[in-house]
Amino acid sequence: MSDYEIPRPTSGDVVELILDDHRTFEDLLRECRRPDVDRAAAREALSAILVAHAEAEEDEVYPELRKSRAIGEHEEEHGEEEHAEILEALEAFLEAKGTDTDKYDSALEELATAVNHHDNEEEQTILAPARVDVSQERRDELGVAFATRRNQLLEEGAGSLDQVRSLLKKAEKEGVIASEDAREKADDIKADAKEEAKEVEEASKEKAKKS
Repeated sequence: MSDYEIPRPTSGDVVELILDDHRTFEDLLRECRRPDVDRAAAREALSAILVAHAEAEEDEVYPELRKSRAIGEHEEEHGEEEHAEILEALEAFLEAKGTDTDKYDSALEELATAVNHHDNEEEQTILAPARVDVSQERRDELGVAFATRRNQLLEEGAGSLDQVRSLLKKAEKEGVIASEDAREKADDIKADAKEEAKEVEEASKEKAKKS
């Protein structure tokens, strides 16, 4: 159990509960960057809430919002895909040895990018429609279901490296994300393209200086 106390609400508007978790993500990402705190404990807490939050959303929220037609199939599937991408970044973060290395810092920033991107999209394409198209009574019911599942997962010790790896394998099997080999090849292609683009830019700069 992490030294960080993760809030455990038991009820409320599901939109507000999810937004509260998004703010907690931001707080814990900041804690993971601070040199004057227990970064290992902050990392453990961040992993726990990221996993519990995502699983509770997929189990209790996304399917019900789709049934209510607040969101469509695309929004649900895209949300699940982004959860898997966060898990991939989280796996690398948890694998980083120690908390004062370049690998730790790099993995943390990759995770922060994935989390912030997902939160922004979810707030626009899932939570905003839910606030308008789903009644307050139903949002409160979903809030109880979401909080109950989330808290259960936290109590069970969500966020271990083994669990993250297991969830990634499940996402691959269900076709939510590509296989690990395919993702690695795609990353290599992106890295090569980025390097090539950088070379083109540098060549352009040199040409301009000589002209």
